[in-house]
Amino acid sequence: MDRRTALGLGTVATAGAVFGTAMPAAADPTEQADRERLAARIAAAFHRVSSRAGGNWQAYVSLAGPDGPLVAVNESADLRIEAYSVNKIAVAVAVLDKVDRGLLALDHQVEVTEAIVVTGGDGIFSLDGAYPSLVTVGHVLANLLTVSDDTAVRLCGLVCPAAEINQILVAKGFPNTQVQPVANPNRFFLGTSTPRETHDLLRALVAGTLLSPASTDRVLRLLRSPVAFTDGVRREMSSAERARVATKAGWYADARHEAGVIFDTAGAPLVTYALFADGQADADDFGATHPAVQARARWGRRVMDLTAGVGGTGTTHRKHLYRPSNGG
Repeated sequence: MDRRTALGLGTVATAGAVFGTAMPAAADPTEQADRERLAARIAAAFHRVSSRAGGNWQAYVSLAGPDGPLVAVNESADLRIEAYSVNKIAVAVAVLDKVDRGLLALDHQVEVTEAIVVTGGDGIFSLDGAYPSLVTVGHVLANLLTVSDDTAVRLCGLVCPAAEINQILVAKGFPNTQVQPVANPNRFFLGTSTPRETHDLLRALVAGTLLSPASTDRVLRLLRSPVAFTDGVRREMSSAERARVATKAGWYADARHEAGVIFDTAGAPLVTYALFADGQADADDFGATHPAVQARARWGRRVMDLTAGVGGTGTTHRKHLYRPSNGG
């Protein structure tokens, strides 16, 4: 009987990546085996829901371990594809990098003109109906990462042009995570990434090596907020569980993507995921009933259950207290 059979891991295709992770001599063999088992179950859950949804899936998922992350899913992880709104995280990182270097301030104001507003898309700036107005960079980022505001992308371009965004991302080690410039240097399409690079960008973010502590907290607070995306991984979760998940979705045409981090109850990173799906059916359905979005919801609930009581590793990021208000 081989070791995979002894651990009850069956024939999950991507589980082989788990065993490719070297186990240092200092690691606890029992804990390592438990983590490998858990990573394989996370992989099995992914394959089950993605197969049911159909279409093309490119994904990279890791489980935190005492001696580094264990790869649970490695599915076409180095394929460079259109990332759509998942790349809004990368755009926010570039803007906040300028803040960290003192080249920009969160209270710097930008003008929302009628000409800059993207009509008919996602977000709230297009709903204002009264222009021009002035908003801060902080306000722009809040809308960019929570309600995935399309106009916020153009407003970011006013303070961090496309070429500068790409230069910052390359300097940080993400050459495939790039926006697509257009004729206007302050505008861009959201561009490309790979599942692995998006995963690694999120890992660097929670490790505190990407931005300052204040900027890191800002990004994670927005991605974990109650108003952030809830139709996918976070859908079948309590408010307390949702607060443990920092996530960003991206959708366009037949693609439905989502990437993020699940934290343990103490706030340490536990599971990092980049789930990209294209070639999907129901291209006109951008709601929670889309098969790929339903697949991510089932996977998120399953991962939350599988990892109950399991601790993450690395820097902890406390969740911010949610206090509903009744006005006044």
